[in-house]
Amino acid sequence: MTVKQLSMPELVAACVELGVPGVGLWREPVQSYGVGATAKLVRGAGLTVTTLCRGGFLTAIDAQERSRALDDNRRAVDEAAALGTDTLVLVSGGLPAGSKDLHGARERIAEALAVLGPYARERGVRLAVEPLHPMYAADRCVVSTLTQALDLAERFPADQVGVTVDTYHIWWDDQAPAQIARAGAGGRIHTFQLADWTTPLPQGVLNGRGQIGDGSIDMREWKGYVEAAGYTGPIEVELFNDGLWARDGREVLRETARRFVEHT
Repeated sequence: MTVKQLSMPELVAACVELGVPGVGLWREPVQSYGVGATAKLVRGAGLTVTTLCRGGFLTAIDAQERSRALDDNRRAVDEAAALGTDTLVLVSGGLPAGSKDLHGARERIAEALAVLGPYARERGVRLAVEPLHPMYAADRCVVSTLTQALDLAERFPADQVGVTVDTYHIWWDDQAPAQIARAGAGGRIHTFQLADWTTPLPQGVLNGRGQIGDGSIDMREWKGYVEAAGYTGPIEVELFNDGLWARDGREVLRETARRFVEHT
């Protein structure tokens, strides 16, 4: 998504050119290009698919909506397995229309994880619950802190459910470093993502993630917390930013790789 303006072949070629060894993929461009075709393209280039994003949106109250969400998440698991990644990132979902019951919404996520966790494990895929900044709690993700994400994940085996650690969403939380240690001790850090916090936020706030080094987050500090917790897996950069998307994608990818080296 950092360079969503690139086609799948362009993305793969740019990663190979820059020596980027892996790529986190999103379902929509993968489905557009074709799951099988994407898997063949990426493998043929010697790249690893680090994660697939996203599953989730599991908070619906209506039984038919919940059934459709579970079916879609099973498809997402199958797509992850076909792409060769062991991690499906989950954005849990916001409050259903007319509801103000955060607790109930989180419990419905747990109920869904009880169904999806074993399904994913059978296919060699882990579910990574991603807490999103509280500004998204109403419409996108009722899981706002690593504490909440781990409280959900720890109801299930670590090879079924863990968490995503994303600097953009947790940098403000003074409990997050201790929760990273907690996640690491339990083997539940399934992926680590970087994006910077820049202001002012754009209208709608979704596409406000800053390029590494442009904002308020000390990336080296957070990388240190994750490494101290025992994480040795891939580090992803995930930027939603209209300004970056309007530029040449290869240039943005080169810049992102350079910033990663400079700031971590």
